[in-house]
Amino acid sequence: MGSRAVKQERAVRTRAALIHAAAEVFAESGFSGASVTQIAERAGLTLGAMYFHFRSKEMLAREIVASQPELVVPPLESEGLQRAVDLTLTWAYRLRDDPVLLAGARLVMDQELFLERSENSHKQWTKVLKEEFEVARRRRELRAGADPEGLARLLVNACTGAQLHARLESDHLDLPYRVEEIWRFLLPSVATPSAAQRVEFGEARGKPQ
Repeated sequence: MGSRAVKQERAVRTRAALIHAAAEVFAESGFSGASVTQIAERAGLTLGAMYFHFRSKEMLAREIVASQPELVVPPLESEGLQRAVDLTLTWAYRLRDDPVLLAGARLVMDQELFLERSENSHKQWTKVLKEEFEVARRRRELRAGADPEGLARLLVNACTGAQLHARLESDHLDLPYRVEEIWRFLLPSVATPSAAQRVEFGEARGKPQ
């Protein structure tokens, strides 16, 4: 391996270490309570290395929020309504142990400090779920008049609230069950009876294999 490739690999590892460390600090202390010094120390790096990759903690927070959907990959193949269910369940199961997802959940409350309104995580997740609800509509899984974007917003709002309560009451342990409960109340109102009956829940739909 040439020296350039070695440097690139080292830079990738350093960047990943900083993101991981920042995620842990943000999850513990929130955005306002975190400092670049804490993040650099947690990563075992100098402030110089920190600033080479990220000019501020705002940049780190934006990176963590932007990366959330990439981390939520359901273990089972699906599409449409089932895919929307699987995405939310995967998020709920993995958030309990993934420091970057935990940080994203904590940063939701502080995002106006480092994100533009057009960038906020609610819109990001609404876009992801809207695409699946549009697929569901084309597959005739939704009731007539169901609005994919409105459903996506409703689900994001409900899951955000569930996450906040689960954090306070169970340290996120019961978040998957709260998300499943949301779906069991929502499905009869938005899905056709046959589509609702086909939807599957459980650990296999979201828990890492």
